Amino acid sequence: MSNPNLSSFIWSVADLLRGDYKQSEYGKVILPFTVLRRLDCVLEATKPAVLAELVLREKAGLNPEPFLLRASKQLFFNTSPLDLKKLMGDQDHIGENLRAYLQAFSPEVRDIFESFEFHTQIDKLAKSGLLYLVTEKFANIDLHPDAVSNEEMGTVFEELIRKFAELSNETAGEHFTPREVIRLMVNLLFIEDDEALTKPGVVRSLYDPTAGTGGMLSVAEEHLSSLNPDARLVMYGQELNPESYAICKADMLIKGQDIANIIFGNTLSADGLVGKHFDYMLSNPPFGVEWKKIEKEIRKEAEQMGFNGRFGPGLPRVSDGSLLFLLHLVSKMRPAVDGGSRFGIVLNGSPLFTGGAGSGESEIRRYMLENDLVEAIIGLPTDMFYNTGISTYVWIVSNRKPAARKGKLQLIDASSFWQKMRKSLGSKRKELSPEHIDEITRLFGQFEEASIEVDGSSVPISRIFENEDFGYRTITVERPTRDEAGNIVLATKGKAKGKPVPDSSLRDTENVPLSEDVDTYFKREVLPHAPDAWIDPDKTKVGYEIPFNRHFYVFKPPRPLAEIDAELKGVTDRILTMIGGLTA
Repeated sequence: MSNPNLSSFIWSVADLLRGDYKQSEYGKVILPFTVLRRLDCVLEATKPAVLAELVLREKAGLNPEPFLLRASKQLFFNTSPLDLKKLMGDQDHIGENLRAYLQAFSPEVRDIFESFEFHTQIDKLAKSGLLYLVTEKFANIDLHPDAVSNEEMGTVFEELIRKFAELSNETAGEHFTPREVIRLMVNLLFIEDDEALTKPGVVRSLYDPTAGTGGMLSVAEEHLSSLNPDARLVMYGQELNPESYAICKADMLIKGQDIANIIFGNTLSADGLVGKHFDYMLSNPPFGVEWKKIEKEIRKEAEQMGFNGRFGPGLPRVSDGSLLFLLHLVSKMRPAVDGGSRFGIVLNGSPLFTGGAGSGESEIRRYMLENDLVEAIIGLPTDMFYNTGISTYVWIVSNRKPAARKGKLQLIDASSFWQKMRKSLGSKRKELSPEHIDEITRLFGQFEEASIEVDGSSVPISRIFENEDFGYRTITVERPTRDEAGNIVLATKGKAKGKPVPDSSLRDTENVPLSEDVDTYFKREVLPHAPDAWIDPDKTKVGYEIPFNRHFYVFKPPRPLAEIDAELKGVTDRILTMIGGLTA
């Protein structure tokens, strides 16, 4: 940990908890207490002024809140005469005094401790006879901003989050994106924004609709400030899991961000930042999670609001809500005339190709590509995430594409860019090295086709396509019904009168690339095999899919037959010799 004294202190608290708490539960005590002590120290200098202001404003019958915020010189305050040191003076009433102290914080901070379910931990610690000992430990550590800067405190807190997430593996993947994947995404987001990278005093907004514990927001802030210390990132997020939400909010508070921007709730069914647009966005939504529980709200928005809402382009199947998050982010993009937006989202493979022409998934892909929103898709190695070993893909989406990228989509196959981890974490066995991140960023930045040599063969790793290359028309090919004599049966009434009656058992479909003329394709591919066939134009549908792996497939010719025969003969001879040895 970056501050060794803090680190050893934290683990001395863990020693106290051993026995009464499982290792995976240490975070439930240590994280909220760390936040409490930090806030305690931050408010110490202005405490007398806040208390004096409270008396003054209450006497005048005014709402004291704005005056207390000004007096505290922070985005929060506490109106109790108590602090952690004073709580030590009354051992017998430590529980009720601690509760009263928590209750005196401004509402945004109280919300953090409620989401941590800190009151439950106070009860549990009191029952175990540990409450006074743990509170005393924290009361005696110096977390004043003069001793521990915001940056240091943020780093320590983040490392604690990571440590506790690793200890309780079942939750690690749920709200934890590997740091190196976030660094890669942040690199790709900022690469084309020279102003944010160089201009002093520039302010940008960043949003994560699946904020988890705030890892993506934190890494993005770190990265931007390392490139341009004078740039400022204003962070927004929404999170569904109460404990993750509390951790994220606490982390933002410790870093001096406005925690009113961190919202609790389900982003898809209850968007907490309606009408807001952002410069940058990052998200790692849950893979393949069904949205049945919120289906009613989603369908209602789609039907009533159409393209004025978030889900106008279409709805994916209920078994996988990944593409709903993609559409949600698109709705949060700043209009191109106001400077536009860029975002990165991690998805599994199914959003690339699931669903035929006319399906919700295909319509969403169609919307993304026909509106020229996708800059690049990067295929990552398997075994990169804590809770799944499957292949994952980073989509980089923007409505402010540079001229060279207009109308084009870059695919980067980074599946071979990995190093083995010293110790696996859940399903995560591989990681990207800083060199791998630099190489992928370079491939993206240069926007050129590229290959690498593997076993003497050239293997593509970066390919560039026209958006239209991923589109196709699904045509319905009909063939006539014939009577027993083999004659074509003609319709006798309606619009189809005099025309052949289609035989549904012979009906077939063909996918014709958008770049090809349908009649030319039909004459070449269908009529030579079925001269009596025709196309039903009313059933033609446009579809889009991105067959990522197919574009990086390299054909390996089979070995010569003579070589295979010789190998088989060698194996057969060995088996015969062994059998001979058994019977001898």
